[in-house]
Amino acid sequence: MMKKDGCAACHEVDKKLIGPSFQDVAAKYKGNPNAAAMLKDKVKKGGTHVWGEAAMPPNVLASDADIKELVDWILTLQK
Repeated sequence: MMKKDGCAACHEVDKKLIGPSFQDVAAKYKGNPNAAAMLKDKVKKGGTHVWGEAAMPPNVLASDADIKELVDWILTLQK
């Protein structure tokens, strides 16, 4: 899914690329009960200035089910 939906162009599991690593995302939202909903919205709509100057484009082609699966997986990567 990361490759199909373009996430791998900017993110890696364990190190920063253009965007933060998925492990860093999981760590940032650890313990936040709204994390899944917030991240699903961010993946769908995109965003800026959370992790620096690079903007994350909206991912309007990914299905809501794919986004949910990806976000749920990312949140399991907490260190």
